[in-house]
Amino acid sequence: MQVEKYATADVQLNLIEIFRSIQGETSFSGLPTTFIRLAACNLRCSWCDTSYSFGRGEPYFIDRIITLVQHYKCKYVCITGGEPLLQQEVYFLMSKLCNLGYIVSLETSGSIFIRNVDLRVYVILDVKCPGSGMSDRNDSRNLYELRAKDEVKFVIKDKEDYLFARITCEKYDLFSRAKPVLFSPAFAMLDSKDLVQWILDDNLPVRLNLQIHKFIWPPDQRGV
Repeated sequence: MQVEKYATADVQLNLIEIFRSIQGETSFSGLPTTFIRLAACNLRCSWCDTSYSFGRGEPYFIDRIITLVQHYKCKYVCITGGEPLLQQEVYFLMSKLCNLGYIVSLETSGSIFIRNVDLRVYVILDVKCPGSGMSDRNDSRNLYELRAKDEVKFVIKDKEDYLFARITCEKYDLFSRAKPVLFSPAFAMLDSKDLVQWILDDNLPVRLNLQIHKFIWPPDQRGV
């Protein structure tokens, strides 16, 4: 999508919420961040913690979104969902934010091809394991599109998911990436100690990815 094709006053996105918090995951964990949560999702993961994003949301003009981002005064902006790439106008928003000097990350399920994402955006690709019920929706082409700064995440529900993640990393040579692969225990479904032990037993060069915002606030609290 060409940024020049649009004027900001003409473009709308359906949002669920926009808020300031600290990033709870990835290598950006702990950093003050503005979150833009877009509406709608094409997947229904068994462990989903944002099912409230499945609805239509509220239309926001790009200018309004930019104004709110500027109000929050965070250097980092995270585009999330739902599945943000379902709305074509998000490509324009990401490029606009990059033009304004923000460090933009995109959290995407990996079910939609990422080739058209602005090269300045940090892609966080969430590869779906069997325990999600959505592993057949992974678009494997995305694993060849990743840049050095992008990150790959696996949410792991049980030992089967762990083995799937390990085999996928081996198959696509993900362990040699500049950014360590993220192994995240499905919250309240897998004991973090078990996942740590599996990682250590196999000596995997991955990063344990805990959702720290769920340890700071109630796990089901929105806007954090």
